[in-house]
Amino acid sequence: QVQLVESGGGLVQAGGSLRLSCAASGRTFSRYAMGWFRQAPGKEREFVAALSWSSGRTWYADSVKGRFTCSRDNAKNTVALQMNSLKPEDTAVYYCATYPPDYSGSFYFARSVLYWGQGTQVTVSS
Repeated sequence: QVQLVESGGGLVQAGGSLRLSCAASGRTFSRYAMGWFRQAPGKEREFVAALSWSSGRTWYADSVKGRFTCSRDNAKNTVALQMNSLKPEDTAVYYCATYPPDYSGSFYFARSVLYWGQGTQVTVSS
């Protein structure tokens, strides 16, 4: 069974930064892509970023491109999301996710995710 545990959420002022971390356990992740989604109150869960564990290639939603960076630490089996220049509209619960092994479809759909973390709250005040 795969376990994903997020940490690093909190309250920050607009323009500030936060770093989220996702610790993955339960299997070898060399064949998996990892992702981050977020869900604001009353809204659907939306794609934020994805990373290929094997190649390190990354994908980002247009709304966070240039501000957020997704990276991995193979030795620690962790994925991080560095969030800079935060805006109030970034306020949401952020979820770590893993896709099926050798997944080659779109990363943008929540229905493509195989496992979810429990989520961590990010609040950006204006």
